[in-house]
Amino acid sequence: MRFRFSVISSEWILAKQISKLVLVLTSLETREVVERWQFNIDLEDPIALGPANPANTNKRQQPSAPPPQPQKPQKPKTEKEITNEIAAIMRQITASVSFLPLMTEPCTFNVLTYTSKDVEVPTQWVDSDARLISKNAEQVRLRSFSTSVHKVDALVAYRLGDDAI
Repeated sequence: MRFRFSVISSEWILAKQISKLVLVLTSLETREVVERWQFNIDLEDPIALGPANPANTNKRQQPSAPPPQPQKPQKPKTEKEITNEIAAIMRQITASVSFLPLMTEPCTFNVLTYTSKDVEVPTQWVDSDARLISKNAEQVRLRSFSTSVHKVDALVAYRLGDDAI
């Protein structure tokens, strides 16, 4: 049975079972990580989303804790607002070629998926370490965007060339 990454990841995102997607570019020759694109996927504030949200159920308060302050419900974003935010981060990713070092060596890529422990993962997938850049790393935080359900923060880390030190 073959699994398509896009189908699985979108199901996990919709089910709120995924917390991070990472695209790792690795040198074929040295096996060192040269770029690492990280997208943190956080559930928006469950209180602001209202009582119907599954994240708000089965939560117990300690008897000594003061009652939560009522918060103004967050107005859901329109599809146009969400699309505009996604377009802005896409433009920023495209513009990143201006500061990322030019890759002159052949590379391969891996997609790391950080999920809840109870998610059933395809048997062809394997566990991995975080695949961090081991030396000469720089990081740039990219724009974030929100869908009123999820907030996505983006970050690119890259290895500076040996001559840049």
